[in-house]
Amino acid sequence: MPAPVPFVRFWPALALAGAMALVPDAHAQRVSARDKARAEALQQRMDAAEKRYNDARVLLANADPKGTAESDAALEDMEDVLNACVAQKGCQMNTLLASYKRLLKEQSDTVDENAAEDAGTPLEADPDHVGPLAADVPEAARAAALLNDKRHAFDNMVEYNPAVQAGIRRWLTDMRPALLTSYENYQNLRAVMWPEWERRGLPEALLFGIMAKESNGRVHASSRAGAAGLMQFMPATGRRFGLGPDGTGFDTRFDARSAAEASATYINERMRQLNDNVELSLAGYNGGEGRALRVFRENPGQSFWVDRVYNQFPAETKDYVPMVIAAAWIFLHPQQYGVEFPKVHAQPTTIRLARSTTIYELTICMGSAGTRDGYMRALRNLNPRYEADGWIPAGTLINATTRMAGLYSRYCISGPRADLARTLITADLNAAIVRPSAATYTGNVAVGGVVPLASGTPVAPAMAAPAAPVAAPTPAAPRTHTVGRGDTLGAIAARYQCQVPALARANGLRAPAYALRQGQVLKLQGCGR
Repeated sequence: MPAPVPFVRFWPALALAGAMALVPDAHAQRVSARDKARAEALQQRMDAAEKRYNDARVLLANADPKGTAESDAALEDMEDVLNACVAQKGCQMNTLLASYKRLLKEQSDTVDENAAEDAGTPLEADPDHVGPLAADVPEAARAAALLNDKRHAFDNMVEYNPAVQAGIRRWLTDMRPALLTSYENYQNLRAVMWPEWERRGLPEALLFGIMAKESNGRVHASSRAGAAGLMQFMPATGRRFGLGPDGTGFDTRFDARSAAEASATYINERMRQLNDNVELSLAGYNGGEGRALRVFRENPGQSFWVDRVYNQFPAETKDYVPMVIAAAWIFLHPQQYGVEFPKVHAQPTTIRLARSTTIYELTICMGSAGTRDGYMRALRNLNPRYEADGWIPAGTLINATTRMAGLYSRYCISGPRADLARTLITADLNAAIVRPSAATYTGNVAVGGVVPLASGTPVAPAMAAPAAPVAAPTPAAPRTHTVGRGDTLGAIAARYQCQVPALARANGLRAPAYALRQGQVLKLQGCGR
């Protein structure tokens, strides 16, 4: 593992505030009366925000819906104060942080208790468990509260140049939805991914940048070339780092924690080979480690951006490197670019299922409270072993967030929404098709009856024509289904009354993705109709 990068920049004002705290007497001499008054005003604002938050907790305890909005507003007030303190001479950051940490400790205790109560089960002991508020701390406040995490050391590990600026422009324009989706997905997975990178001394921003570029934070992403998972490991590279089929039909490249561990180990391996050069390490991640090492040895001490280095990489890699750095840069400096990342309630917990269900059914009954797009992607990412339409037995423990656990307890076990979700999830398109039986069909000619003539004189009954010879049945063609747009293996299995595993085996499809392509012809082996 390379030596940790020296802490050079974490917002210069924050570093200055930390340095001043070591020499309070000299610092006090340099603070003017105006600065002192402004610093005292910031302390008063922090005290008011803390009181506002405590009042909001009382409202929440009394089930007052205003409590949530008030508590969020109080946290935002504190974030504003911390941001202002960074730039204000004489502001005592440590004093303000004490108030913020005290508040977070109280909220953390409350969240853990409520999570266990909502889920109907205690939180599992996990040595890798990250505190429940890790993903919810406002960006600037989290940066200020964790002065020793070196998150902004990344700024000095890479070059901020026109190529990176062009990447930032793309993320902020046509790729903005992908950026916001990536952030939301990352926050739901942060508790299992970030600790693996943190243990190995790597910047969180780099983890986010790679994940955003590789998969947009979709656990089940896969490429035509065979790369799979959040960090898009190829099969051979994955096997080198412990990823691949685990013997149960699951490929651990789709597991967030395993992918984070493997990618951190891989990046550190590249960094050791390439003299801690982030750009060349990213080039190796995307364009091949052998190529990156060869170019590095042929051009010792040269930057990735030097033409004779840069031009030895394929176009995809030339695009990849600045786009990863650009995503990481926005992750660190959202306010600079007017980016307001979604607020994600991502405190991790588990849910023990009270009845069998599917991820589709959970998505419907949980609704979309507090999210842009509902909970399907989060449920899929947190539980990659389960197909979205596959039934999960009652009693199974699934991964979730405390908000999901509360919604599950309220809406998904019983009641109108639970019943509606079950009705929708079991609805069968074929049940809507009316097929009249032969007994109910009435023709307009009565064979063997008397047909009156115009003159009223009856005639003899008509003789039935001799039956035509029945053709011998032709052998039935093998039953197949051509995959259409939007088809999934689960939907096809339901349509033809097949078992998903049997259908997958008959067509050589591998779990859990069961990737289909439009126009693919599937053999309907073992299907009921």
